[in-house]
Amino acid sequence: MEADRHVYRITGGVPLRGKVKASGAKNAVTKQLVATLLTDEPCVLHGVPRILEVDLVLGMLEELGTEVTWLDEDTVRLHTPTVTSSSLSSMYSGVNRIPILMMGPLLHRRGETVVPLPGGCTIGKRPIDFHLNGLSQMGADIVDGTRSVKVSATRLVGAHVHLPFPSVGATENLLLAAVLAKGTTVISNAAVEPEIVDLVLMLQKMGALITIDTDRTIVVNGVSALRGIEHRTVPDRIEIASFATAAVATDGRVEVVGARQDHLITFLNVLRHIGGEFTETETGLEFFRARPLTATDIETGVHPGFMTDWQQPITVLLTQAEGTSVVHETIYEDRFGYAEQLSRAMGAEIELTTRCLGATACRWHRRDFLHTAKISGPAPLKAADLVIPDLRAGFGYVLAALVAEGTSTISGTRYLERGYEEPVAKLTAVGARITTQPA
Repeated sequence: MEADRHVYRITGGVPLRGKVKASGAKNAVTKQLVATLLTDEPCVLHGVPRILEVDLVLGMLEELGTEVTWLDEDTVRLHTPTVTSSSLSSMYSGVNRIPILMMGPLLHRRGETVVPLPGGCTIGKRPIDFHLNGLSQMGADIVDGTRSVKVSATRLVGAHVHLPFPSVGATENLLLAAVLAKGTTVISNAAVEPEIVDLVLMLQKMGALITIDTDRTIVVNGVSALRGIEHRTVPDRIEIASFATAAVATDGRVEVVGARQDHLITFLNVLRHIGGEFTETETGLEFFRARPLTATDIETGVHPGFMTDWQQPITVLLTQAEGTSVVHETIYEDRFGYAEQLSRAMGAEIELTTRCLGATACRWHRRDFLHTAKISGPAPLKAADLVIPDLRAGFGYVLAALVAEGTSTISGTRYLERGYEEPVAKLTAVGARITTQPA
């Protein structure tokens, strides 16, 4: 990954007030960019955020032969009449997890592919066994390498694939492989996040036959070809929740244009338990503090549960709440790595434990992972020099700096900018005292 372009200097203690527009969802649009490989006709995607992760994916696609044309600030046209290469270069090894999602489209277009093994944020092992096992059941021949995996198939065929865990990435991978496979593919225990539903909507526009049943079962009837389409991606519910939490934490009032209540039901309930509130506006949702902040208990989970990517800003918010809160992380085993800097450098009272303190024992039960946090508050945070370890921890640190007394310096901003579009401009627009300086 490239180096920081700049570091942030944030002076805290200012309530955020104003309006920001939600960007398109990183976790939806990056997969939709890959889906355009499934057709030799042009596709136009609207609501594409200008973030580092999108730049990386577009670079991968261009390497494979995709013609990329920006039509306006957030609209991009992609056309891959011919896939000119079946492999991605080693420069993408360990960068993010997108290359493994290209296996299905490249198998359909080229019959084989060599893709670099995934990277991304250091928040847990995130193995790709589910992906490879599913493709193997569909007839793919897989050869593992040290830094890459080679996959080949004369023709993928439908199969019944049961996922041991409703993995978002594995569900997306199997969807992209199944739409042009011969016969019917059944994905049971599939992930059903809004971003996956949005991918299904795009694929259906392209001509795919996909049914989502009520019991986490997705049925795909393979078709012979897909066509080009226009599609607008859903708003980013992680960015929306980040600004909502910032409004409540700073005792301000922020309207997020484009925010959708139906994508935020579980988050809004938790925000209300803590003391936050929201109202609907003509163009989105407005967030504010309704009463003094109080502790609550949270357990992350797959959709429709509390999203693991909402956990970091909410944990920072809970440092300002009266009482002791518990946050039980059940998706990734190493997601609280960011808490050490909050405690040591800023004065937050966060205790990590390997025990499951949620309603039920999770898959990390009796394993040596610090996956539960006890947060005592309110704790006055003080400014510090922070280094962002991963994307979602990034906004948590920004929020901590907005709450803290004094001026904090934040480096590692390249991680934050992987997933947040123009974060400095948006924060400035709602009154944050934030500047940048060369890294």
